Amino acid sequence: LNETELRSILGEFDLRFLSASVPAEDRFPGNDELDASDSLRAGGGMMPKEIRAVDFDVQVGKKQKPSKKLKRRLQQWLWAYTSYPVLYSWTDLGIRFWPRHVRAASCLSKRSCSVPEGMVCKPANSTHLTLLRWRCVQRKAGLKCAWIPIQYPLITDCKCS
Repeated sequence: LNETELRSILGEFDLRFLSASVPAEDRFPGNDELDASDSLRAGGGMMPKEIRAVDFDVQVGKKQKPSKKLKRRLQQWLWAYTSYPVLYSWTDLGIRFWPRHVRAASCLSKRSCSVPEGMVCKPANSTHLTLLRWRCVQRKAGLKCAWIPIQYPLITDCKCS
């Protein structure tokens, strides 16, 4: 394969999501694989205002206000529990595609993302990457093969639904 020629046919080549050879790392930097022991990790960015506004007053006999430290910890737990990150992993599309390796995205759906439980993390938004696909068509003059551009969907956002 002439990589220079293929790059000129493809156009934009985003190294964060495309690789012509086997990628060295198998995870997106900053997004570790989440398992059961890691499932309560907060998402990136600022805490949503809806979580910051939750009132944790306790009604046992007389009304008590929790300490600022306890309130912050409860907010962080709620934020982590209800987060729905986009997870990335390298996928080998096979010899008919160039670049062959794509960093595909998915939504964490191993556990519920809502309180009370019941909703799961689902794709909310996507974009497309352009890849090349090797295609052969039988013609009167014989077999005609060429690289054709295709659109490959990539999840960009997840939501609890």
